Amino acid sequence: MPQVANIYRLGVKELWSLARDPMMLVLIAYCFSFSIYIAATAVPETLHKVPVAFVDEDGSPLSARIASAFYPPHFNPPGMISLADIDAGMDAGDYTFVVDIPPNFQRDVLAGRSPTIQLNVDATCMSQAFSGSGYIQQIALEEVNDFANRYRSSAEPLVALELRARYNPNLEQSWFLSLTEIINNVTALAIILTGAALIREREHGTIEHLLVMPVTPTEIMLSKVWSMGLVVLLAAAFGLFFVAQGVLRVPITGSAPLFLVGVALYLFAATSLGIFMATVARSLPQFGMLAVLVLLPLDMLSGSLTPRESMPQFVQTVMLAAPTTHFVALSQSILFRGAGLAVVWPQFLTLIVIGTVLFAISLKRFRKTISMTA
Repeated sequence: MPQVANIYRLGVKELWSLARDPMMLVLIAYCFSFSIYIAATAVPETLHKVPVAFVDEDGSPLSARIASAFYPPHFNPPGMISLADIDAGMDAGDYTFVVDIPPNFQRDVLAGRSPTIQLNVDATCMSQAFSGSGYIQQIALEEVNDFANRYRSSAEPLVALELRARYNPNLEQSWFLSLTEIINNVTALAIILTGAALIREREHGTIEHLLVMPVTPTEIMLSKVWSMGLVVLLAAAFGLFFVAQGVLRVPITGSAPLFLVGVALYLFAATSLGIFMATVARSLPQFGMLAVLVLLPLDMLSGSLTPRESMPQFVQTVMLAAPTTHFVALSQSILFRGAGLAVVWPQFLTLIVIGTVLFAISLKRFRKTISMTA
């Protein structure tokens, strides 16, 4: 019981120290409010009001039908230009795509020939050029096929592919990005808060005060883990319920309490990692640089931004040792696919094992650090 009381009181001290740090409070508030909202709404969809123009050398109903198929919000209303205006318009950045429909296009289509449409792309807009080319090809092909089928007696295909999106049926980008931002910010805040708390004590000289008190390194570490973990857990709950569900109207398919349990288990591992990094860094600026080197690979290779299956097998195997991989997997399973405990219990168990190992390694390093300080 005395050990538990020490851990509790030291944790309360950490909370008071955090409350007196306005910059950290602003960072916490931003990461789980404005950051989530900006990530979900500020980044436009893949195609959003893309400028497109048509060179209609055919002047047929089919060419007019193709041009009328491009409309907001993916495309701006298409402009009709001449063949001589293509280079000047694209050089000036007025158009990202210019579609050139050749003469006698409709006649060749109805005659069963395979005429070609020229698509000019401004490839300096890389993301729009890549995805927009596919959009335009699909739109033009559908319009041509629908038009041609009116003049042919061929029967409809016996088999049709019907696509159904189980989660996010309208493919709203904000639904995915808001929840992904919460997942990534949990990692960042857990590492930064615990690491900054330890370095702040070392820089202010209060670590020496703790060394002369009847407390052990384990109690000091556990106090930082539970206090900073509690702050991140409450902030994540606020971001999930009030920002994602309340402001952005993002539906949560699975159990939010189960997700928060997974967050709590993950925070045990993430805060231990933050303490380990703080024992390696000698100052707060050095810790910030180290955090960048650690957080970027953890986020990019954990599966939150790209599927792990698309990564090299070596990277997939190495990242199994990172707690973020399992946290992202359980978070996506619960929030996106509505999985229950029967599905995510392996990730829960893995986080407990990884957290215990990280805590033991960090504790050993922390004892060595304070012994050198003493």
